[in-house]
Amino acid sequence: MHILIVEDETRLRKDLVDFLGLCGFAASGVGTAYELQQTLEEGPAPDVIILDVGLPDGNGFELASQIRRTHRCGIIMLTALGDSDDRIRGFESGADIYLVKHSTLREIEAATRSLLRRNGSLPTPANSQGDRWVLDGTNWFLTAPNHRSLKLTATEYAFMSALCSRGGTCQREDLMETLARPRSSFGNRHLDAIVSRLRRKIEDSTSLPAPIKVVYGVGYTFTATTIVE
Repeated sequence: MHILIVEDETRLRKDLVDFLGLCGFAASGVGTAYELQQTLEEGPAPDVIILDVGLPDGNGFELASQIRRTHRCGIIMLTALGDSDDRIRGFESGADIYLVKHSTLREIEAATRSLLRRNGSLPTPANSQGDRWVLDGTNWFLTAPNHRSLKLTATEYAFMSALCSRGGTCQREDLMETLARPRSSFGNRHLDAIVSRLRRKIEDSTSLPAPIKVVYGVGYTFTATTIVE
């Protein structure tokens, strides 16, 4: 599924492309209305467009109306304009979801998945059970889609439980607070060492790539479908 981010702020556009890519989407970004129109003309329409309102060469409200008339893709507006009148105008112009720019990357991912489910584009967990990982909370086992399992330590289980139970990205600060022992120092180097060892352990035990990915400037995410038992 292709997600197109239309955002003129380079850093935000890159963060969204990188993060949604880590979440399993085919994400790409453009910075102008002209590039958006070129993308729509040259290939199949993306499944979802995340659209800024204040572009240097176009108005997002008008662009949403144009997209809605000619394409069936979902539209998420992501803008600094948060007033009620702006939200109403956004929905009237064709937006399915309206988010303000202080929304977290996790909120944007959740909105994207919600819209894809609503449009019937995203498989439900029942359709993808064969590809899921299973975290056993009783015996501290992690089982891969190929049915190979590995026994986790207490620290590894706490880390995996935090990632899987939140269904998205965990911030470094939250993970360090979860993993730190009483009266002990625990910093970024300790966290990264735990993740590095766990990745190797998963790959050695299951012969599959470990779906633990770093989200630059945020924390870690588990990109595969997971069930916690």
